[in-house]
Amino acid sequence: METPAAPHSPAADTATPVTTVTVTVGSPDAMRELGLALAKHLRPGDLVMLTGELGAGKTTLTRGLGAGLGVRGAVTSPTFVIARVHPPLADGPALVHVDAYRLGGGLDEMEDLDLDVDLPESVVVVEWGDGKVEELSDDRLHVLIDRATGDTTDEVRVVTLRGIGGRWAEADLASLAD
Repeated sequence: METPAAPHSPAADTATPVTTVTVTVGSPDAMRELGLALAKHLRPGDLVMLTGELGAGKTTLTRGLGAGLGVRGAVTSPTFVIARVHPPLADGPALVHVDAYRLGGGLDEMEDLDLDVDLPESVVVVEWGDGKVEELSDDRLHVLIDRATGDTTDEVRVVTLRGIGGRWAEADLASLAD
């Protein structure tokens, strides 16, 4: 009897290119600006996963992405609706903004959202997607936002962009650190 193959894990696949860039932002406006700059690197079919504590700036970054992609509608947290689709105002891709925080299951539960259908024509941004949406694409961008925790008013965030796969190996993410 054959042993079933292990699930795909980019960490275990040494042939999968990984590109990592770290950016420090000092304010919500700077986080939005980072989103605007990052949007220039996005194209239809891109999967972006956002990870960070509550209040870290995931939705603020996504607002910048939406502005940079030129999509319709105010980008707000999709916490209670799970997913929002922002169609393009011109020729660009739609922005599909998902909040997977309340979804307990993995890809099975996410399949109800039809993200695999939206992905080829859209930029799909998933907050709290770790362990839930990686199987949607071998090429994806993980964005980890670290902030000071506890009783602090510090607005500085350290944003780590980790591009996985050939798609991100050819993107110039280092230009975002300038």
